[in-house]
Amino acid sequence: MSADAEGRIRSWTLTPSTPRFVPPPGAVDAHCHVFGPADRFPFSPKAKYMPQDAGPEMLFALRERLGFSRNVIVQASCHGTDNRATLDAIAKSNGTARGVAVVDPEIPDEDLDALDEGGIRGVRFNFLKRLVEDAPKDRFLELSRRIARLGWHVVVYFEADILAELRPFLDAIPVPVVVDHMGRPDVAQGPDGADMTALRSYLDTRPDIWIKTTCPDRLDPAGAPYDGFVHAVRPLVEAYSDRVLWGTDWPHPNMERLLPDDGVIVDVIPRIAVTPELQQALLVDNPTRLYWHEAR
Repeated sequence: MSADAEGRIRSWTLTPSTPRFVPPPGAVDAHCHVFGPADRFPFSPKAKYMPQDAGPEMLFALRERLGFSRNVIVQASCHGTDNRATLDAIAKSNGTARGVAVVDPEIPDEDLDALDEGGIRGVRFNFLKRLVEDAPKDRFLELSRRIARLGWHVVVYFEADILAELRPFLDAIPVPVVVDHMGRPDVAQGPDGADMTALRSYLDTRPDIWIKTTCPDRLDPAGAPYDGFVHAVRPLVEAYSDRVLWGTDWPHPNMERLLPDDGVIVDVIPRIAVTPELQQALLVDNPTRLYWHEAR
């Protein structure tokens, strides 16, 4: 664990390896974050963790090292509903980044319009109790109706054991849904375990449900090289090849006890997307359709 003089935690390695896998041109890291810098963009008073600064310059340097072209920056929970750090990173990307915001459900329409102008393309609903104190489903549904005119989608973060409880809420969302980190399944159960079976059942209900096949470092208790993750996730990529996304999750919030190596995480890609066609869909075509398509 690495903490600075103020007790702020670093959850990423300073020396990521260079991956062996070379992503295709235009590849998108479709799930990453920025932290601060806190002197410009203070953390929320409700933040459950206090990270060291990990700003856009660091993110884009890592992107280059890993061989990616674009990013989707997801608002980190430590910043609450203040999306200025995410918007700042998008503005500094020269068009190579888009974002997912976290907003108060009562946000005025004109503020949604401003977020859209700033490169935001969706909102995130977080149901992890250890990270958020309130997740009002009725207000979230109303917000999801209001963002439809913008062509946005909803990103939902939850753990597998509450998927059945969330299904009525999820089924009522009138815009495309992206399931963060596959709903954190127990990958040790394998591709046919209860968690993956429930996820597939949900995916089969609508063609506009997407999944982020992310976070082997979070989900595989055996650790690198993440064989359990690969075994469970590869069939998902093959079965839903037009709806899968991938991302580093850098700077890996709350992973300070075992700092993930982003190069090793990238080298998982060709093991879950085993053909050039699957890699093109996962890393280029799918995120481009969702985040950069002119006909949003």
